[in-house]
Amino acid sequence: MSSQLSERAKQLIPKARIVSFQRWKSLHSDEILQIFQQADDQGRYLTDEDLAQIKALSPQQSSAVERARLLRDQADAIVNYAREQVLATYPKITEVGGGLYPPQRAEACWRDFWHFLRCITYGIAGNSSQFTSLEGLKNLALLYQELQVPLDAMICGLENLKIYSLEQFGAEQEEKLATYFDHLISHLKDFHRESA
Repeated sequence: MSSQLSERAKQLIPKARIVSFQRWKSLHSDEILQIFQQADDQGRYLTDEDLAQIKALSPQQSSAVERARLLRDQADAIVNYAREQVLATYPKITEVGGGLYPPQRAEACWRDFWHFLRCITYGIAGNSSQFTSLEGLKNLALLYQELQVPLDAMICGLENLKIYSLEQFGAEQEEKLATYFDHLISHLKDFHRESA
């Protein structure tokens, strides 16, 4: 992004939160929701300690928690793959005049990929693909519009996060896990309609 953010962008950034655990109240105890909320408030993946607590409080979540751990541990490789695919698909995007120029714009984009995957791992660990905040996504759409973020490149990146992530699992798990990625991909595709 440009080093000088507009006032509007500064106002939108704290409101552009992808995740909401509101719809999880009937699925999980307050204690478990607090673990997820704290991780999201701190903008980090669930730690080993967080995951152990979730498993202790809800043993039936064990396999979901382990899938989230695997993706967390592979996050750098997954994001690097998505970045490489975006650069291969849009070779001029980081050059002068491209949607991810200057370099700090590109860095912000790769950072968003890391956060997209982080939010998806919450959904997986919580066993619910309904992990997004409609209000937060609306503000993210406005922020992307304000900053002129290249949406096609972001969607391409998210689709490639999905491809590489699913390769970490067997075929029988792939279909189930795809829904977590598709949930966020469909919302990002909606940004096009909102900006039209």
